[in-house]
Amino acid sequence: MDALKVIAEDSVKKEMPVFEVGDTVKVNVNIREGERERIQVFEGTVIARKGSGISETFTVRRLSYGVGVERVFPIHSPNVKSVEIVRKGRVRRAKLYYLRNRVGKAAKVKEQLR
Repeated sequence: MDALKVIAEDSVKKEMPVFEVGDTVKVNVNIREGERERIQVFEGTVIARKGSGISETFTVRRLSYGVGVERVFPIHSPNVKSVEIVRKGRVRRAKLYYLRNRVGKAAKVKEQLR
């Protein structure tokens, strides 16, 4: 199994910025509609990171017209074109699932002061 992990790590050489749970990010996603392709921006708070190596994913949550929307993105997917960090968040948890139950300002993550 370790040989498979080494081969998988060597095959993926995608440059990704270092972002953590609590950060607000813009994810540029390639959307295919029929034969046309376009890039869609999904901006929100990273509430979870799962897995390791080539199968690592991250979950981004945002509010859209008052409804919470979450999307799970594989980090090494060819459809994820880029990830931009908008702001760093200060959190003390590895998973921020408690934000699902919060509304308004209570659902905000404090900004990390540098």
